[in-house]
Amino acid sequence: MNIAVLISGGVDSAVVVHRLKEQGHDLHLFYIRIGLDDDSGDCSAEEDIEMCRLIARKYALPFDVVSLHQEYWDNVMEYALRTVRQGLTPNPDIMCNKMIKFGFFEQRWGHECEKTATGHYASTEIIDGTTFLATAVDPVKDQTDFLARISYDQLTHLMFPLGTMPKAMVRETAIAAKLPNAFRKDSQGICFLGKINYNDFIKRHLGIKKGAIIELETGRKLGEHNGFWFHTIGQRKGLGLSGGPWYVVKKNVHDNVVYVSQGYSTEKQFGHTLHLDEMHFISGNPWVDITEPVNITFKNRHMPEFLKGTLTRLTDGEYVIESPTKVQGIAPGQFAVIYDEAAHLCYGSGIITGRDVLL
Repeated sequence: MNIAVLISGGVDSAVVVHRLKEQGHDLHLFYIRIGLDDDSGDCSAEEDIEMCRLIARKYALPFDVVSLHQEYWDNVMEYALRTVRQGLTPNPDIMCNKMIKFGFFEQRWGHECEKTATGHYASTEIIDGTTFLATAVDPVKDQTDFLARISYDQLTHLMFPLGTMPKAMVRETAIAAKLPNAFRKDSQGICFLGKINYNDFIKRHLGIKKGAIIELETGRKLGEHNGFWFHTIGQRKGLGLSGGPWYVVKKNVHDNVVYVSQGYSTEKQFGHTLHLDEMHFISGNPWVDITEPVNITFKNRHMPEFLKGTLTRLTDGEYVIESPTKVQGIAPGQFAVIYDEAAHLCYGSGIITGRDVLL
């Protein structure tokens, strides 16, 4: 099979190349380059590209660096900045997968191959002729939540060779194959931003605007922040307050006020109900004819745990998740990702518009 492989310089995508090459596939390697927001280039990208070249040379494969710089900043980061400016919590990784890796890349280069393979920890499953996004065997590394906005056409053109491998096995495979990046640390941070400091990025685009940090229960001013856009619901670190721990539980965008509550188990950071809008089902809505609540599992942020709940569609098209357990860090603007009861099939996602708070 002729396969386009998206590689990053990291160990995961390198093992994808190794596995597919061992299986006898015809591979073409691609690195998507995104420069900094001032178009000055990115030194860390040069290291990644050199590592990709070593992988391509080891397996005698064609390798191209393709640029989607303008598309990334016009779409993904424009979305992120617009969302943050509204006081919401964005997820650039989800939008990057949908619009860049499996959007613009597929349209310009990936479509020329039979499939596109990536190092995501996910898998696919065909049921009655329909392809579904399915979770990886390693629940800690599972990345289906980052893929929950892709289209069905995108899904059917993708391969996830690491979906059946625990992370430890991936590393062992890299060492056994003597890959040049076998001991390279996993990358952290937002898709393509790499080593860029997120707060520095936000500061550069949205600036600083001093505002009050208020204790929700007492109304007491505890300190100042540099702008509500630096903070998200459920945040604990980076507040600069003594006597903690303190959690961000609410933001007043109009008055530029951040409200916090004290304690590791403060009830103000939890809720039982999530209100969702702009619901997207990857392989079609499995409950299109069901009017009663259906049992699901879900995630409201990237984490290894799958939470239990029910999903209900309201008359106006809004969906509601009800969870019997307390859900932490429900942040408007984030995505709630919907799975079946067994936490195996990922059906899609909706944007969180609000929550019912425990008071």
